Amino acid sequence: MSQLQVTKSGLVVSAVICIFIFLYLRNPTPAELKKEPVHSEVVECGFYPDELCSALSEGKGAAPQIAKFCKTPHKSEIHAHLHTPGNCSRISRGLHFITRSLSTEEGDFSLAYIITIHKELAMFVQLLRAIYVPQNVYCIHVDEKKMAYAGFTRLQADINCMKDLVHSKFQWNYVINLCGQDFPIKTNREIIHYIRSKWNDKNITPGVIQPPHIKSKTSQSHLEFVPEENVYAPPNNRFKDKPPHNFTIYFGSAYYVLTRKFVEFILTDIRAKDMLQWFKDIHSPEQHYWVTLNQLKDAPGATPDAGWEGNVRAIKWKSEEGNVHDRCKGRYVQDICVYGPGDLPWLIQSSSLFANKFEPSTDPLVVTCLERRHRLQVLRQAEVPIEPHWHFQQQSHFNMRLNR
Repeated sequence: MSQLQVTKSGLVVSAVICIFIFLYLRNPTPAELKKEPVHSEVVECGFYPDELCSALSEGKGAAPQIAKFCKTPHKSEIHAHLHTPGNCSRISRGLHFITRSLSTEEGDFSLAYIITIHKELAMFVQLLRAIYVPQNVYCIHVDEKKMAYAGFTRLQADINCMKDLVHSKFQWNYVINLCGQDFPIKTNREIIHYIRSKWNDKNITPGVIQPPHIKSKTSQSHLEFVPEENVYAPPNNRFKDKPPHNFTIYFGSAYYVLTRKFVEFILTDIRAKDMLQWFKDIHSPEQHYWVTLNQLKDAPGATPDAGWEGNVRAIKWKSEEGNVHDRCKGRYVQDICVYGPGDLPWLIQSSSLFANKFEPSTDPLVVTCLERRHRLQVLRQAEVPIEPHWHFQQQSHFNMRLNR
């Protein structure tokens, strides 16, 4: 089984799946322990409403309305497994983790994942079991509310994981970073195909030269939110020195797909180290650091001037409503759509590898439907005998007519 690392308060613990979960549950919150009520509507719709998920995916008219009262109690199911005494094997089987490499191609191409989470354990379990295969490597950063939003600590969390990943005995090919509100919409095999077909030995860091309205955020020093004192420090109006090595600063996505050689370059090259220091006091450095360094022509896997090509995350931005997408069927939070059941057709048709943003505590059915569809795709592509526990339970009490 692959190495699973957990980063918490600067401590890195090497462990398998069950050990991470036990660490997380060592001090469960009252909300995590509270069982969700089973209302009559939930029972009528079924704990695993495959028919409803199919109807939502196909965009049938009545499905979103019915989904409003069909709240899948995914937390209860996952927490029940986690709180039942047992060993690692029982937990991985009970939670339907894939426990073997599914093809020779996948076995020969390992991915590393950096995942930053701060809430919703059940959502994290769903994300991890969707992307988990034994040949991959995972570094998990569990935030204890010390990682300031838009501050340097968000970037530092990735750097810390990279330092651990390069020393892993597993010779992974690429590293991908995710957050706890992401979910894959392509299988592990499809992700590998995408990388090999379009980005072989290349980095994916979508972004462009920073526009004027962004430039002000990197020309001045900014102080961060101080969690211990529960205060926001006002911006420091001191203008920063010019970037070291005469770098041109780029602006782009905080999320990437990077080659192992590029990661090693980031951790050792003096220019990369100098830029990391320069970015310590600017706003959202993670939106500038990766894409800026990837412009260096001598950097391993560099893709200068790639622009926004390779943006592998499906996001419904409020500013793009009516252009890139019709509208958010869930709700907007900070101008990003938190998906609702009505967004499933758009997500399924997307060419992206991952999607953001999900909140199962608000709409659990969205992730449930995506996860079940994703697992079916994974098993269809497998070239090895299917283990029974890899299947999700097949059950449905859905008796309503969806075609109206």
